[in-house]
Amino acid sequence: MPTWIADDACLLPAADRAARLAAFDDLFAAAVRSVERLEPTRLRLGLSPDPAVAARAADLSLREADCCGFFTFQLTAGTGRLELDIAVPEHRAGVLDGIAAQAEAARTSS
Repeated sequence: MPTWIADDACLLPAADRAARLAAFDDLFAAAVRSVERLEPTRLRLGLSPDPAVAARAADLSLREADCCGFFTFQLTAGTGRLELDIAVPEHRAGVLDGIAAQAEAARTSS
């Protein structure tokens, strides 16, 4: 399983990290329609525009922001679209590389 967790900034116990990655992988496989790097520090995931997907993405975003405070998540819903923007400080841009790779791999394998 890919890893993008920043060991030096993550407050999630090490024993729980694989489960968190798996939860993101499940969301990505079920709901990611597109992966777009808007800037080096900002990634946009186009998700299936479904209320259950929005709730799941919001829950994971809140939990991830709790343990890795450098993340900023923004979930936007519009007619026929649902987008999750993920932003990080410049020194954490590599984390987005890992998330983008995991999302793209899950999207193309499902």
